[in-house]
Amino acid sequence: MNITATLTDNITEILNKVLDFTKQRHNILTDNIVNVNLDDFKPKDLDSPGFADTMSLAVYEHARNDRLLLRDNENIKFIAGGFMETTPVIDENAESLLKNNKEIYLKMQINKLSENLLNRKVAEQLLKQKQAKNSMALNF
Repeated sequence: MNITATLTDNITEILNKVLDFTKQRHNILTDNIVNVNLDDFKPKDLDSPGFADTMSLAVYEHARNDRLLLRDNENIKFIAGGFMETTPVIDENAESLLKNNKEIYLKMQINKLSENLLNRKVAEQLLKQKQAKNSMALNF
């Protein structure tokens, strides 16, 4: 068994999950901004800490047992075929801010979007570097 290939595949899978998660989160956060003036709107978010914990456990499992194990949690499910299903949750802190101070609420949503974009950019760059390394290794 080629351990380097297994590690590479696992890294690719984790980075692709990060890209998928950040794309889904971007859509939810954008909706939070677009719908700011709707009367009964309840802002949502994805379980970012839960996702980070899930990815950390997956990397730990790989390092310890040479396998990648993606574990579901209440709001994140891993489906056959490499797909991931996320369930948005009501963001109670954002909901309170929206009711009391729309300006601060919007700043918070923009900050979350910025953080999410940074996470996505890091994952994209790591994937590009990984692909370049694989391409160089194939040329030898």
